[in-house]
Amino acid sequence: MSSIITSSYKSPVGELILGVYENKLCLADWKYRKMRDAIDTRLAKHLATDFAPGTHDLLDEAARQLHDYFNKSLEKFDLPLLLAGTSFQVSVWEELQNIPYGTTCSYISLSRKLKNEKAIRAVASANGANAISIIVPCHRIIGADGSMTGYAGGIKAKKKLLEHEGVNLHNGQQLLF
Repeated sequence: MSSIITSSYKSPVGELILGVYENKLCLADWKYRKMRDAIDTRLAKHLATDFAPGTHDLLDEAARQLHDYFNKSLEKFDLPLLLAGTSFQVSVWEELQNIPYGTTCSYISLSRKLKNEKAIRAVASANGANAISIIVPCHRIIGADGSMTGYAGGIKAKKKLLEHEGVNLHNGQQLLF
C-alpha cells in the first residue's frame, strides 16, 4: 500500500500541507484549519491509505508553482490532480478550476453553472471541503452581495489571495462580474 506523501509549504498567507498519491497532487490545504482532521480522515478513507512525510518530484513542482503564483509569474496551475470526494464534490471542484485568476464567482452563480441552483448549500459545503486550496481556487467564491464568506485558511488569507490576484474588494456587486 502506498501512502499519501506529504510535505509543508510556507506561503505568504499561511502554511500549507501538500500531499501526493500515485503521482497526483491530492492535498494542498491549510495546516491550521478547523476541519484539518475531517479533511485528512476523508482523504485517507477515500484513498484507503495513510499519510507519510517524505519527498516527491510532484511535491517540489507544486511548491515551485505556488512560489511562482505568489511572485505573480503564474496565474494557472499545471499539476496532475487527484480530486478525492463524491461525484458532486468533484464536479464543484472541477468547476472552481474554470474561474479565472483575478475574478470571483458567487455560490449561487456556481450552483447555476452546475445547472442545479437549488444545490447552493451543497455547493458551499463542497467548496469548504476542498482539499487543494489555491490550486483549486475556492478562495474566488464570495457571497451574492459581494461579501467575504467563510474560507478554510481564514477570511484574512482569502482577502490577501484575492488582493494578490488584483480583485477590487471595495467594489461591491461588481466583484461578481
